[in-house]
Amino acid sequence: MSFTFLNKLPSPDEIKSKYPLSSQMQNLKKERDAAIRNVITGEDDRFLVIIGPCSADNEDSVCDYVSRLAPIQEDVKEKLLLIPRIYTNKPRTTGEGYKGIASQPDPEKAPDMIEGLIAMRKMHIRAIAESSLTCADEMLYPENWGYVEDLLSYVAIGARSVEDQQHRLTVSGFDVAAGMKNPTSGDFSVMLNSVYAAQHPHHFVYRGYEVETTGNPLTHVVLRGAVSKHGNSTQNYHYEDLIRLCEMYEKMELHNPAAVVDVNHSNSAKQFKEQIRIVKEVMYNRQISTEIHKMVKGVMIESYIEEGCQKIGSHIYGKSITDPCLGWEDSKKLIYHIADMC
Repeated sequence: MSFTFLNKLPSPDEIKSKYPLSSQMQNLKKERDAAIRNVITGEDDRFLVIIGPCSADNEDSVCDYVSRLAPIQEDVKEKLLLIPRIYTNKPRTTGEGYKGIASQPDPEKAPDMIEGLIAMRKMHIRAIAESSLTCADEMLYPENWGYVEDLLSYVAIGARSVEDQQHRLTVSGFDVAAGMKNPTSGDFSVMLNSVYAAQHPHHFVYRGYEVETTGNPLTHVVLRGAVSKHGNSTQNYHYEDLIRLCEMYEKMELHNPAAVVDVNHSNSAKQFKEQIRIVKEVMYNRQISTEIHKMVKGVMIESYIEEGCQKIGSHIYGKSITDPCLGWEDSKKLIYHIADMC
């Protein structure tokens, strides 16, 4: 074998015991989880806005960003539930590049998995403490779920992971909302099959244990656009796409049919300013179609303090080192616009 075993990682319980969540924050998470659950099930007609940096690369600027959302959440609390993105794992198409703070706590230094797990947990806890908002993260590695399962109120499964059996089975054991993105091919059937799998109970091996799960009825789809066989971005947020998804959901007889529209990635062809226009189109389609209004429960927006992106080592505070993001002023205006259209 060509593996070199470097370090044995501490267990999730060991990390959690050193960096615990206070009882006050535990209660806050229960309240936030319940509110998001009610949106997905249709008991609450508020709209989800999952918003934040492409990747959470720096604790100070990420927590600063999340804290800026707190007073806005108070302003729009009757219409919207804001879920900050703190994405600590970054999928890479070719395997090259920055893989997120969970692997590389300092983007300019070598990977350090133990320090990364600690940095990931500390950042989420600090964000909750300073903003009273529990956050979203992407589950890139199912075996890492235990390190943050008591912190997150929303989990995304990415386009490259959604077809993986272990991801689907792991989500079936969640008690929080989980969004399954369409694969990069754009196939709705693959995405809906993933939701079906995660909504049902399973018996499998997880972290060295034989486990059973009960299924997660809060699993739903996330539309993020696709890439054609010619390498072009294709969109799936238009009216016709959403109506087609409504029809496919009905045939699958899934629990709590729900969709979140990711307005960046292939839907915007990574033209970050296009997110503003796309959000407005999605909100308009919710107004003119009762089916779409009922199914589309939220949007996902990539946003940071400074707009655009930078190269690693440029040290511009609050600017993405991965995909380009919408800047703070545009993001703030967009949130209020979403509230006005709900």
